[in-house]
Amino acid sequence: QVQLVESGGGLVQAGGSLRLSCAASGRTFSSYTVGWFRQAPGKEREFVAAVSRSGDATYYADSVKGRFTFSRDNAKNTVFLQMNSLKFEDTAVYYCAARVGAYAKTIPSEYNYWGQGTQVTVSS
Repeated sequence: QVQLVESGGGLVQAGGSLRLSCAASGRTFSSYTVGWFRQAPGKEREFVAAVSRSGDATYYADSVKGRFTFSRDNAKNTVFLQMNSLKFEDTAVYYCAARVGAYAKTIPSEYNYWGQGTQVTVSS
């Protein structure tokens, strides 16, 4: 099993930046594919980004491509989501998720473990 704890959310003005972190417990973190999802009020949870087990392949939703960067440090059991040029529509609770398997997935049900979420609010 792996436990995930997100941090780094907050309130930022449109055009600003935030860096989310997700710290994982367990010594086999490198065997998990990790993703970020977000959920705005009244909306379904949606895919934001994912990174392969080694960290050499990343995948992004079209809505964040070019603005968000996902990276991982397996030695520190941590992944990061650098969010730049934030927009009002990026406002949501952001969740870190991990799945057993080599391939990144964009569907929430494909992930086995979830963090508690961190709120990101972008003011217009």
